[in-house]
Amino acid sequence: MSGLTLEDAYRVAKLAALELSEQDAHAMRDQLGAILDHIAALDAVDVSGVEPTFHPFASQAPLRADVAKLSGLRDALLAGAPHADGPGFAVPKVLDGD
Repeated sequence: MSGLTLEDAYRVAKLAALELSEQDAHAMRDQLGAILDHIAALDAVDVSGVEPTFHPFASQAPLRADVAKLSGLRDALLAGAPHADGPGFAVPKVLDGD
């Protein structure tokens, strides 16, 4: 058993902004204790020979070539703009300087 007290359960509930009845505090203490006991059991497992992984399957996502291409939407987007200046949007100047 993890040795959690009711005060521990109330402290965790306060951190989570929960209000617990005494019955709920007892249940929470038991549930948190079971979780901590399970974690302690996992911590006891010898994993010294296990290679670290970030994904359970050794696979790579297919990659495509990173090639820039025109979308063909420039004229349609600029047609809907209040003001256009050549190949871009015209916006009011917001900074001093050139």
